[in-house]
Amino acid sequence: MASGSKTALLFHPSSSNLSARIHPVVLFNICDSYVRRPDQAERVIGTLLGSVSADGIVEIKNSYAVPHNESADQVALDIEYHHTMYASHQKVNPKEVIVGWYSTGAGVSGGSQLIHDFYSKEVSNPVHLTVDTGFTNGDASIKAYVSFNLFLGDRQLAAQFQEIPLDLRMIEAERVGFDILKMTTLEKLPNDLEGMEATMKRLLALIDDVYKYVDGVIERRLIPDNNIGRFISDTLSSLPKISPTAFDKVFNDRIQDNYALVYFASLAKTQLSIAEKLNTAAQVL
Repeated sequence: MASGSKTALLFHPSSSNLSARIHPVVLFNICDSYVRRPDQAERVIGTLLGSVSADGIVEIKNSYAVPHNESADQVALDIEYHHTMYASHQKVNPKEVIVGWYSTGAGVSGGSQLIHDFYSKEVSNPVHLTVDTGFTNGDASIKAYVSFNLFLGDRQLAAQFQEIPLDLRMIEAERVGFDILKMTTLEKLPNDLEGMEATMKRLLALIDDVYKYVDGVIERRLIPDNNIGRFISDTLSSLPKISPTAFDKVFNDRIQDNYALVYFASLAKTQLSIAEKLNTAAQVL
């Protein structure tokens, strides 16, 4: 047997008995942030708040999204925004502290370690939560990880994410809402025009139902209902008596006013975004 010094490849877990428990409101916050994300963003990341018990259970009770930009080799977080949001949450509930961070998508991505390194400076041994917002095969695929360092002798080679047990406990009312959320597939929220189009289609469908009911009663195919008749009468009497030409003018004027409000709101949003980037420099990790 050869003698001499040997170089050992060591794997040091920071906490072997760590587990996590997540509250449903965190999942709803994450999904809401995902559908409201910027058009160019592929995923959403954010901070997890909660508490850590003496027996190593991380209770994830709340969360908030953190603006970021990422490329193949670097990640930029809005650190000032993160600290401001955390300070605001501390004023409301000082018992909820930072316990980790989350990201949307299936599993750990390439830039996750860079973000995890930042949160390691905020809290010891942070938890990384991933949520598959695509609900692939009807499953949200919610997983929790911790990062372990891989050493060669005294030199750190890399970090590895290891999955830890995750418990999702819900009361019956929360489970009903979560099941509805899984059945809802929506990549992005509709814009103003799409929302108006959907509303007008719904309105036309309701008007068509009223026409069918009135025609059925007149032709004696349906039994008249006095309550429905009074409701239709009250609805028609509430409409202003205005000529079609005047109605078209009022409607077009209102549309123009709405367009002007949307334009000014977009202009103000752009100015605020530019001012934020000028006054708050994102820290590049």
